[in-house]
Amino acid sequence: MTQQPVPQQPMSQALSQELTLHCLDGRGRSLELAASFGYDPRDPYAVWITFPNPAGDVRWAMSRSTLRRGMTDPAGQGDLQAWPSIDEDGRAVVVLEFQSPDGRLVAQAHTDAVHQFLTRSLALVPAGTESEHLDLDGLVAALLGSAAQ
Repeated sequence: MTQQPVPQQPMSQALSQELTLHCLDGRGRSLELAASFGYDPRDPYAVWITFPNPAGDVRWAMSRSTLRRGMTDPAGQGDLQAWPSIDEDGRAVVVLEFQSPDGRLVAQAHTDAVHQFLTRSLALVPAGTESEHLDLDGLVAALLGSAAQ
C-alpha cells in the first residue's frame, strides 16, 4: 500500500479592494471616505465594507447579490441599501445608504470600481454556486462550540 499525501484545504482566496466613497457632510460639502470592500469564499453570500477608524474599524456586511442588483436597480432593505445614480460629473455611481441607531450615511462609489470588485469575487465563486462553498460542518462546530461556553 502506498502512502498518499493528505489533501490540503485550499487557502482562502479572500480579496480586498480599496475604494474611495464620496459623501456629503451635514453642511452639504462633498467628502472623500476611504473604504475597503472585501469578499471571502468561505462566506460566499456576503460582501464586507470596512471603514478605517482610529477607535476601531467599522465593518458592514451586505449580500453580494444586493450589491450586484444595486448597480442597476434599487436593492436592499433595512440597514444597508444600494441603488444606481449619476454623480455631479455625469459618471455612473452606486449609492450606498448605511443606517444604524447612531446615524445615517449616504455615500457613492464609482460603478466601474464596484463592477471590478464584483467581477473579481465572481471569478472566485460564480453566482449560483455559493452554496457549494459553504462549510456547513465548520459552521455547526462553531455554533456548538460557542453554545458550550
